[in-house]
Amino acid sequence: MLRSKPTGLCLIINNKHFVGGDVRYGTDKDAGRLAEVFSWLGFRVLMCKDQTKDQMERALKCFASQWGLSQLQEFKVQVQEWTGSRFTKLREAPRHGDAFICCVLSHGDKGVVSGVDRKPLRIKQITRIFMATPQSPLTAKPKVFLIQACQGGQIHPKVLLKGLQADGSRSTQPADGSPSKFIPQEADFLVHTATIEDYYSMRDPEEGSWFIQSVCNQLIEGCQRNEEIEVILRRVNKEVARKDSVLRCVPESGTSCGPTTQMPAIWHTLRKRLVLTPRN
Repeated sequence: MLRSKPTGLCLIINNKHFVGGDVRYGTDKDAGRLAEVFSWLGFRVLMCKDQTKDQMERALKCFASQWGLSQLQEFKVQVQEWTGSRFTKLREAPRHGDAFICCVLSHGDKGVVSGVDRKPLRIKQITRIFMATPQSPLTAKPKVFLIQACQGGQIHPKVLLKGLQADGSRSTQPADGSPSKFIPQEADFLVHTATIEDYYSMRDPEEGSWFIQSVCNQLIEGCQRNEEIEVILRRVNKEVARKDSVLRCVPESGTSCGPTTQMPAIWHTLRKRLVLTPRN
């Protein structure tokens, strides 16, 4: 159970303005919505905006250690904090709680997200920064990564189904919670990407991305029912997979495309149930 106050830190990396004048319109809508929802869930929400690849990596390394958090300014990591209705200057050095959430909003390609300098940072490298160590304040604690970025340049085709399709999905049973002396380095991660590899993800310039907006809506509904995060995120997959592109929705690359769908992907090594609850 998550008992710390705040529940933990939620870090949003919000890349909007890219070299060459490219602007990811709608990303601020996603960032604000994420901040509202995770603040409601008891997290202290922080944001780093318009980060190069090296800046993203430096910020993540700071957040991976308690010592690094107190050195954010020394390492020239520009951080803003959600104060109820908007992002403002960071008030004091943050501290880790019982869980960590990282939301990356950017362009991307297969297996990577892009800095505003267009240089790629591998998603596997992002999670590797947070691997368990004897010194890490996040060892044995859940670490959730929500990645809103394209994972390729292909359009995800639509398939016309004849008749009704059975769901057929099963809920995963929680892992054995018995105490252990050791845990694997890559335990307790959950990574949810907006799309499977090779494909575009869709973002509405006014309303935000399909994926992030669905995550926020489903968290509000599911967390009030004390549902596990895996159950909630599976509903995100179902909701996003039902969507069709409309003219004002554009791929994260910014180029135009024909009719398309989108299929998010979940990967996790969680050993225990993760239930987030509202903290009024």
